[in-house]
Amino acid sequence: MSEGVDTMGLDTPPRLAVDRLLDDPETRIVVCCGAGGVGKTTTAAALGVRAAGRGRKAVVLTIDPARRLAQSMGIDSLDNTPRKVAGVGADGGELHAMMLDMKRTFDEIVEAHADGERARAILANPFYQSLSAGFAGTQEYMAMEKLGQLRARDDWDLIIVDTPPSRSALDFLDAPKRLGSFLDGKFIRVLMAPAKVGGRAGMKFLNVGMSMMTGTLSKLMGASLLKDVQTFVAAMDTMFGGFRTRADATFRLLQAPGTAFLVVAAPEADALREAAYFVERLAAESMPLAGLVLNRVHGSGADQLSAERALAAAENLEEGGIVDQESGKAGLRDTAAGPTEAAGTTRTATAPTTEAARTAKTANPPETGSPGTEGDTAAVDRLTAGLLRLHAERMQVIAREQRTRDRFTSLHPEVAVAEVAALPGDVHDLAGLRAIGERLAAGVPAGA
Repeated sequence: MSEGVDTMGLDTPPRLAVDRLLDDPETRIVVCCGAGGVGKTTTAAALGVRAAGRGRKAVVLTIDPARRLAQSMGIDSLDNTPRKVAGVGADGGELHAMMLDMKRTFDEIVEAHADGERARAILANPFYQSLSAGFAGTQEYMAMEKLGQLRARDDWDLIIVDTPPSRSALDFLDAPKRLGSFLDGKFIRVLMAPAKVGGRAGMKFLNVGMSMMTGTLSKLMGASLLKDVQTFVAAMDTMFGGFRTRADATFRLLQAPGTAFLVVAAPEADALREAAYFVERLAAESMPLAGLVLNRVHGSGADQLSAERALAAAENLEEGGIVDQESGKAGLRDTAAGPTEAAGTTRTATAPTTEAARTAKTANPPETGSPGTEGDTAAVDRLTAGLLRLHAERMQVIAREQRTRDRFTSLHPEVAVAEVAALPGDVHDLAGLRAIGERLAAGVPAGA
């Protein structure tokens, strides 16, 4: 049995033992990944708070543009430098948090690998400014760069990464390679060729050997942009190989035994379908999967009352109170029936009855003979019927979520799962993050 997993029965997936994962000193990196909007940021922050409370020196790296992590941790703002979170940690544990500044991280790479004059030329180049601010894949690449930097510093014994909110969760793995390939690819090498030749020979080569290509590129990109690209390429000449090398090194870091991936999902078809793709991709890339965190799972403390029985009881109440009729005749109250009629009938079972309806109706019985008794009874009927319908809707949601989970489990029965019950609102403070951490550690179905 691997670390971080508790085995269960054959009909249920193994339970993800979150505390065992966080306590393991061999675990150095935890990557929270999944589709957008499933609670990756909250999960990453809650894991960091819990790890620090259990004695780990942890840092949480988030790439969430909504900045909810900073608000939850009581920090005015997060930036590219890890900041200590006050009031978190025990037994020597600490928590630091940071938010990726994509452009600043790119600038740091340039400043670290180019001399002063060349670095200034690159940073001032218009094409570089566009590339560092929003080129496809740049955010994911810089997230991996920052992860590599944090791991190299060795200031923390646990790094928790909240992956970018990409269109697809798979972009997190693919984008760094794509950007590294682009910066070290044939197109860049072609643009770099005139600079390598140099002087008039270079210009002659450009004008004669590349006139057709540059003419086409000028039409597509504009002459000014093409010049900016060529200037950028010439200045970055000595750095291109480093991008691909660092991307490959970080990719190997993600495959190392000290890394653990947590796939985060909601109990919805699209989110779990994305989670299944990610699980399969991690296996194909030989990356260590710790398990699945299933957020926002609904439960009920009255799940013994089915949706069907609740709806039937609600209909009875709304259609004249059949559940209260000794004679089973709609529209008549037992108090209105004559003594002979009441004595000569028996209670019918044509309409389902429930203890929930009876309890709700008799919780506050009206005083005998008081004015408005029948009106009060009707109001109680309507309220009880409404509550029964709400319960039926909740039970239908629970059943739908269970079917969705079962489909995922049937495809990946080996994946350990921790379920986190749905909360009534968003998490905005450390107390909320601690509560999420406790639910993650418990990892049991909602309502259990």
